[in-house]
Amino acid sequence: MVDLSSKRALVTGGASGLGKAMSEALASAGAHVIVADVDADTAEAVADDVGGRAWTVNLADTSALDGVDLDVDILINNAGIQRIHPITEFPLEEWRLISTLMLEAPFVLTKAALPGMYERGWGRVINLSSVHGLRASANKSAYVAAKHGLMGLTKTTALEAGPHGVTCNAINPGYVLTPLVKGQIADQAKTNGISEDEVLDEVFLGHSAVSKLAEPADIAQLALFLASDSAAVINGSAHSVDGGWSAA
Repeated sequence: MVDLSSKRALVTGGASGLGKAMSEALASAGAHVIVADVDADTAEAVADDVGGRAWTVNLADTSALDGVDLDVDILINNAGIQRIHPITEFPLEEWRLISTLMLEAPFVLTKAALPGMYERGWGRVINLSSVHGLRASANKSAYVAAKHGLMGLTKTTALEAGPHGVTCNAINPGYVLTPLVKGQIADQAKTNGISEDEVLDEVFLGHSAVSKLAEPADIAQLALFLASDSAAVINGSAHSVDGGWSAA
C-alpha cells in the first residue's frame, strides 16, 4: 500500500478526466490534494470529494504564475487541450495557447515547486505527456511539439533535481477514455473522412495491439506508484501506456 499521508500534492487539470482520477488516487493514499483547474465549480466539487482544496487558476496566464509560492511535495502537470488542424491552416493563437498551457505552465509550476522539495530532500514531479511526446501524428503539430518539449523538460528536471532527492518522470498515454478524447471524435471523423462510429477502431485503436482504450484509473495507478517511495530511483523516464503504439 502506498502511504502519502504526510504529503501535499497538486494536480493541474484536476477537475476531470485523468486529473480527477489522479486526484482521487492520491487522496486515497492519504495525500492532501490541491485540485487546480480553470473550472471553479467542478474543481470545488472534486476537492470536496477527496478532502482537499480547489485552486481556480488559468494556467494559460503564465505571467501571473511566475514567482508563485508553491509548497507541495508532489506536482502533477496534467492540464491540456487539443486542437486538430493541418499546419497550413493552424491558427497561431491556438498554437500559442497549447504551447503555453502544456509546456510553459509546467515549467513555471516546476520552477515554483522545486525549492521547497529541495529543502525537504524529497519530491515528485510527474508530467502527463503522451505517446505524441515520443512520436508524431499528422494534424496535431502544436500538441506534438508541446509534448516533445515536455519530455525535454522532464529529462532536464530529472538531472537537476535527482541529487536533491526529487524525481521527475513522464507518463505517456495513448488514447484514454476521457472527455478530452471523446471531444475529438467529430474533428477526427471530419479530418479523416470517416464516420464518428469508425473513429474508435480506425483512429483511437488504429495503432494499438490491444483492442481496448486505457481508463483514467489505469493512468492514476501508475501516477500513484511514481509518487511513492518505491519509485525513488525511477527518474527521467517515459512510461508508455499505449497498447503498443510506441513499440511499432
